[in-house]
Amino acid sequence: MRLLNALTFELESFPDPVPDDTPYAILSHTWDADEVTFTDMKDIATATGKVGFAKLQLACEKTLDYGFKYIWIDTCCIDKSSSAELSEAINRMFRWYQDSTVCFAFLADFPKDGTVDQQLRQCRWFSRGWTLQELIAPRNVLFFDQEWKLVGDKNRIRGAT
Repeated sequence: MRLLNALTFELESFPDPVPDDTPYAILSHTWDADEVTFTDMKDIATATGKVGFAKLQLACEKTLDYGFKYIWIDTCCIDKSSSAELSEAINRMFRWYQDSTVCFAFLADFPKDGTVDQQLRQCRWFSRGWTLQELIAPRNVLFFDQEWKLVGDKNRIRGAT
């Protein structure tokens, strides 16, 4: 399993499962155009030149803010050019979410100061095929709006009655 070092933006390999003394965050998100891939991460200049690097960088900042050194992000931690690796990742993903210390659910289309009644139900995140496992597998799921401000956790959302 590869994790992204949130300080250095380097991919580091770990045994699967990751040792207990290496807590990590995991990012749940919707894909947009120009995501940073595993191949892009081989050259940081290529990675930083992509639109998706901003999301990766902010996810790393949030990782560090919460006291973790590592984060798993599907778009850049899986070598999708290897069909064997991609298949293995799909088969193990539930456990990777389950073993994470925290899951950051980034709702790119949830506006700043949005409320549950107005926008939460319309977020693309809830219409993806992976949403259910990414919601139930991790012990802690924190939801962030488009500006990476905390909206709530899987037990309570800001503005919910």
